[in-house]
Amino acid sequence: MLDRMSETARAFWTVAPGRGELRPETLAAPGAGDVVVETLYSGISRGTESTVFHGRVPPEEYQRMRAPFQVGDFPGPLKYGYASVGRVAEGPAGLRDRTVFALYPHQTRYVVPATAVHLVPDDVPAARAVLAANMETALNGVWDAGIAPGDRVTVVGAGTVGCLVAWLASRMPGCEVELVDVVEARAATAAALGVAYAPFERAGRDRDVVVHASGSSEGLDAALALAGFEAIVVELSWYGDRTVHAALGKAFHAQRLTLKSSQVGHLPAHRRARWTHTRRLTKALSLLTHTALDALITGESAFDDLPRTMVSVASDEGGTLCHRVRYAAAVSSAA
Repeated sequence: MLDRMSETARAFWTVAPGRGELRPETLAAPGAGDVVVETLYSGISRGTESTVFHGRVPPEEYQRMRAPFQVGDFPGPLKYGYASVGRVAEGPAGLRDRTVFALYPHQTRYVVPATAVHLVPDDVPAARAVLAANMETALNGVWDAGIAPGDRVTVVGAGTVGCLVAWLASRMPGCEVELVDVVEARAATAAALGVAYAPFERAGRDRDVVVHASGSSEGLDAALALAGFEAIVVELSWYGDRTVHAALGKAFHAQRLTLKSSQVGHLPAHRRARWTHTRRLTKALSLLTHTALDALITGESAFDDLPRTMVSVASDEGGTLCHRVRYAAAVSSAA
């Protein structure tokens, strides 16, 4: 059972645009169907969490943008996040002491229904499992794009999700995959993932599928320019309250391009008869066995430093992919 000391926890809160702090949390007593999770790692999903941290979620999206265990309302104060990996300290016998993933904010310890945690496969390190939510988004994007064996695929924007889309596509037989980004250091990341890299000027044209994940108007224009006749351009970026200008003149109509949105909140229509959100996240976790994916974790810091870390990560325009937060429980288990 929980002792008196463990009935409290600490959590990261965004208290105002661009400012966060650690706050004490009192844990509810776990019920018969609950688990108590002691956090080992969490991941900062830089694109979305930067938008939330800077207070850029548009009011009309407040409800749709709520994270599963969010506390507080946009623009804040609020507790937000969805990439938590921990050890079950208390719960059903089949889960106790197992490593699990949950769509939970950055918090040292928490109580959730047992149905809200997902077992991390034994061959997936806990430290890499923080990529699960990003992998789930990438998997959904690949489905929305309809990428098939033999396709010429370009991903514009080598952030975490863009890199994962490129990696998934590259594992299809015969696919020619190219990552396009303005940050030349992404060439090394692409190489680690086993995919080609090119700046826009040298990128292949006449592509069958183009996925855009740069979060910029310039990137979207580049994606449209690289697409071949009657190709699909899938938009994976989320811009918050920013207005984006797209080059829908030029050859957009003559090329008969399709510009399609992808968003992880819903399964693609052609998958809904058989797939659930739980099945999709379970599959995403199972895809994290490959050591090459560690190249997407570009930084790690302690939970105690998170108020300063979030300022740095949310302001980084290109250096950070996934930033991992390390908790005291991870340090203890490694000792």
